[in-house]
Amino acid sequence: MPRKEIVGKVVSNKMDKTVVVSVEQRVPHGRLEKQILRTRKFKAHDAENKCQIGDRVRIQECRPLSAEKRWLVIEITGKEASAFVSEDV
Repeated sequence: MPRKEIVGKVVSNKMDKTVVVSVEQRVPHGRLEKQILRTRKFKAHDAENKCQIGDRVRIQECRPLSAEKRWLVIEITGKEASAFVSEDV
């Protein structure tokens, strides 16, 4: 059976070898049928600490790696365009 893969955005990389990935999903409201944006956060294993805040990543389900970590970063699909500010004095 293939493992689940989802795409999300890195919202935190403060932990060692772990990132928090936010995944947005549009679902219809039960009664009003209006589209609602649902957000879930997953902790994912980032072995090389490459992910930065704002990066789009693809994560895959894996065996439990810790108490809350059950996902693995497969690839970084998009880098955040970091704004470089130079201070000319």
